[in-house]
Amino acid sequence: MLKVLIVEDDLMIADMAEEILVERGYEVCGIARTVAEAVALGRHHKPDLAVIDVRLADGGLGTEAAAQLGAFGRLGVLYATGNTSQITLNPVYGDACLAKPYRSADLLRGLQIVADIVATGKASPPFPHGFKVLRSATTERQEA
Repeated sequence: MLKVLIVEDDLMIADMAEEILVERGYEVCGIARTVAEAVALGRHHKPDLAVIDVRLADGGLGTEAAAQLGAFGRLGVLYATGNTSQITLNPVYGDACLAKPYRSADLLRGLQIVADIVATGKASPPFPHGFKVLRSATTERQEA
């Protein structure tokens, strides 16, 4: 069973995501609203995957949370945000991005693709609506 951390400041969205994931057999190890909460939960639970919003409570950024969470080991990161241009235009720590609003099936498929990226290094279609695979900074450095 894969462990998932949800980093989302909108508690209605976070609760919905948790319900969807638990129903499909994921273990949700916590919901964080801020970068500090995400890092604390990540340190304690060592999740396999994270669903991360870009804009968090207290003005924090999900990209910052993802970068700090990466220090605890390989973490599959799916950004779920209404502001995908911030993610797709800048190199960030993370594997993929899913545009909000998303359907339950899109979240589940997006997270499965991220789990596959962590396991095999490859993303296999079909991709859900509003989904993009991100190029990691380490890949870009290796190709440079």
